[in-house]
Amino acid sequence: MALDASTIDIVFSDSDGMHGGFFDDNSGLNYHISVRNDRDNVKKLKVVHLSVEMAPIAKVGGMGDVVTALARAVQAEGHQVSVILPKYDVLPDSELIDLSKTSIAFQRNGCHIEVFSALVENVQVILLEPDNGYFRVGCIYGRNDDADRFHFFCDIAMEYLAISDENPDIIHCHDWPTAPGVFLGDTGEKVFTIHNLNYGADAIQQAMHACAIATTVSPTYALEICGHPAIAPNNRKLHGIINGIDTDTWSPYRDPFLPVQYSSTNVVAGKSAARRELRSRFGLSQTDVPVVGVVTRLTHQKGIHLIKHAAWRCLERGGQFVLLGSAPDPQVQSEFNDLSSELSRHYPDRAKLWFAFDEPLSHLIYAGSDIILVPSMFEPCGLTQLIAMSYGTIPVVRRTGGLNDTVFDVDYDGQRAEEVGCEPNGFSFEGANTHSLDLALNRALNLWYNDKGAWSLLARTVMNQDWTWNSPALDYIDIYYRAMKG
Repeated sequence: MALDASTIDIVFSDSDGMHGGFFDDNSGLNYHISVRNDRDNVKKLKVVHLSVEMAPIAKVGGMGDVVTALARAVQAEGHQVSVILPKYDVLPDSELIDLSKTSIAFQRNGCHIEVFSALVENVQVILLEPDNGYFRVGCIYGRNDDADRFHFFCDIAMEYLAISDENPDIIHCHDWPTAPGVFLGDTGEKVFTIHNLNYGADAIQQAMHACAIATTVSPTYALEICGHPAIAPNNRKLHGIINGIDTDTWSPYRDPFLPVQYSSTNVVAGKSAARRELRSRFGLSQTDVPVVGVVTRLTHQKGIHLIKHAAWRCLERGGQFVLLGSAPDPQVQSEFNDLSSELSRHYPDRAKLWFAFDEPLSHLIYAGSDIILVPSMFEPCGLTQLIAMSYGTIPVVRRTGGLNDTVFDVDYDGQRAEEVGCEPNGFSFEGANTHSLDLALNRALNLWYNDKGAWSLLARTVMNQDWTWNSPALDYIDIYYRAMKG
């Protein structure tokens, strides 16, 4: 070992004669052990994220949350992190701290590009503004030329990195819009993250071929997609890492949108106050019944047929049902408008569907609900169940993707939870039919009705579990080091 070494990579194994042989290399990442117990001696990385989303300034889905939270978490470990983003005309100036034009400007394919710098959530953000109008269209996605616009963004981003003094160790590209960033340019080692293979498979296939290493947002989702034609030829590169939640945004202990802040020690009182406020906001009766909540985009991926069924099942069992979300498909939205009218007619004081994007209201639903329902057909990771648990709300989920990796059934998953150092924390089901959903939802409702003490203990248990970025950030740092090792 070199005298100036700061870490040693370790793989564990035993002989073939013991238990049939055992080999543990941390899923190909090895275990990195500090030699001096001094993290200042470990090489500090310079990481640049290439993304078309970043919360809160350019957020459409969960990818924007991940980019911001991961950047902050890796930065907190002492590394230098920045994000390169298009300078959309829809960016809110109020969220761009110290926004200024830099001295760098350049030409690319007959287009003039200005470069701006700002701080967002204490992370440096580089904003690229071409004069071809590609990002002055009043939206992030939703145009017929999205692929061309984002390919152009990747091209100018790599040109910016080539002419600036950034010199990153790692360029971390996110999902199909920035897949071209993996195979354009020769600056830095390329790490690629698949947030959802449902979009842009061709671009993702090219990125998988070119990247040093790839990740996706949960181990189960990695297994689910490893045989896909876009992934299979390079699936050895793919690692599943569960996303975390940003506790600066999602923490009942200091949430400004709640009537009473609370922790696991006063979860019953805190949730009771939130439940009263939620019922008052939605005009529901103040009765001692379970509240089932849904916070989601209303798309087929999210299991909308199961959501509709669950609303009626919950109400038939005497509970209350609240939903926050909206559908990009007008036909689906029309169906839920009809459902809302039907529920209001039959259960005027026990059901409310609210069709909007309303983040403050989502905080109240997470805190005021007893059960959160996530019956997705597929779910790469899912933040809904993680946020809900941090608020002491019990998840009922379909066993797929990251839902399988984070929710362990209280009746059936004791051993599986123990294997990953967790405690059972919710209810899950396998099938995609209403009968399978009923089996899980009824078990949750039965526990609420029949054993309030056990229910309160379960709420405290889920609140005390760590679903933050603390552990995932270290996994990503390991990924970065491995990419640099080639």
